Amino acid sequence: MIRSEAVVRVRYGETDARGVVYHANFFRYFEVGRVELLRSRGISYRQLEASGIRLAVVEARASYDAPARFDALITVGCEVGRLRAARIDLRYDVTARTDGEPRRLALGETVLACLGSDGVPCRLPASVRAALGEEGSA
Repeated sequence: MIRSEAVVRVRYGETDARGVVYHANFFRYFEVGRVELLRSRGISYRQLEASGIRLAVVEARASYDAPARFDALITVGCEVGRLRAARIDLRYDVTARTDGEPRRLALGETVLACLGSDGVPCRLPASVRAALGEEGSA
């Protein structure tokens, strides 16, 4: 399994009047996890885009188990679920430590489509496929 984790501190502007993270901001945390996963595998979004490749989110889903609160340190885990010819399925888990134990806050999934500079779907570059592992690709 290809996985990475990133630690994020919840900022005030990400919360509502009760100090709880607004639900849509979890998708921003997923993005942090996604970028860090790719970076950990030697893939730079900046270099992909410079070469004319875009990874566009075409599906996104989240479920919530517990609130994240202002100033909390949360851990965003991201792993490759499935690698396809022109898509990457990713899974996320967001946790926080409560009394020393990790507590799950949210789970999520996204599907990234590989697009050329013209916006048309294309195959993932061989370097990306190799970095993310060919197993499970179809």
